[in-house]
Amino acid sequence: MLSSDAAFVPATARERLAAPALRLVTRLALKSALSPDVPLDRQRRRIRRVTRTLPLARHVAVEPGKVGGTAGEWLRPRAASTKAAILYLHGGAYCIGSPATHRALTSHLARAAGLPVFAAAYRLAPEHALPAAVDDAIAAYNDLSDSGVVAIAGDSAGAGLAVAAALSLSDGQAARPVALVLLSPWVDLTLAQLSDGAAPGEAVLSTAWLGACAGHYLAGGNTADPRASPVFADLHSLSPVLIQTSPGELLHSDAARLHDALDKAGVEVRCEMVPGSWHEFQLHAGLLPSARMALERAGAFIRDRIPGFGSPH
Repeated sequence: MLSSDAAFVPATARERLAAPALRLVTRLALKSALSPDVPLDRQRRRIRRVTRTLPLARHVAVEPGKVGGTAGEWLRPRAASTKAAILYLHGGAYCIGSPATHRALTSHLARAAGLPVFAAAYRLAPEHALPAAVDDAIAAYNDLSDSGVVAIAGDSAGAGLAVAAALSLSDGQAARPVALVLLSPWVDLTLAQLSDGAAPGEAVLSTAWLGACAGHYLAGGNTADPRASPVFADLHSLSPVLIQTSPGELLHSDAARLHDALDKAGVEVRCEMVPGSWHEFQLHAGLLPSARMALERAGAFIRDRIPGFGSPH
C-alpha cells in the first residue's frame, strides 16, 4: 500500500489565506461547467477563460512550435539548458484543454527545471479518439529525443497519456525518458475504484464527467485498454517516476494504485501527497507557495536524473 511522506506545505500567512480562497474560486469556476450536461464547446471556452487569468512564470518565453508533426508551444526559461527538454501533456480528460490553458503550470515547470518545455497540442476526443493522442505524444517524443534526453510530464489525463506514451517506447526503438512527472494522474478509465462520496472536497472533477469523457475518448473501445488505462499495463520498463497528488481529490486512488503498481514492478517511484491541495493545484504556482514549491520539486526530480546537470538557479 502507498506510504509516502506528505510534501512540505509552508506555514505562511499567504498560504493560509490563499489556499482556501483559490480552492473555492476553482470549484465555483469549473466544477459545474465540467459536466456531461454541458456541451464540450462550452466546457472548452470556460477553461480557456478561467486559466488565462493565472500568472505565468517570469523570464520564460512562450512561442508556438511543432515537434514531430504535433503542434504546440515552447516555454523557454532564460539561459535554458540545451542538453535536455521536457515534453508536457496537458490534462482535460482527453476532451478539453490545450497548451494555453496550462501555460501557468508549464511556464513555472520550465523555470524550475531550467529546461525548455514543449507542451503538445495533442488531438482531442470526440473529434479524435484513441489512439490519436498516444500517437501524437509518441511522435513528439521521438522528434525531441533526436536532439537530446527528454523527460515527460503531464497532469490528470495528460499524466495517464505520459505513462502510455512511455510504455510504447520500451521496445528499444527509442531512448527511454529520463524521468516521468505525473500530477494527479488519471490511469484507470474503468472508473471502477472512483467514488464522489470518497472525495467530498473535490474542487474540479466528478465521476459522471470523467465517465462521459472516457466514452468520447474510447469510442466504444475497452475501458481497460492499457493505452488508456496504463495502471493495467506491465510497468517494469518505466523510467523513474514522481507522482504528486492531494489526499482529498477524486483521483487520489488512481495515484495510490499507480504508485503501488510501479513499486511492485520494481520501478523507482516517489509519491508526494500535498495536504490541503486540490486537483491540479499546481496551476496556481504564481499565486500559491505550495504549488510553486511542488513544481520546484518536480523540476529537481528531472534535473537530478540528467547526468552532469546542476541547479538552474
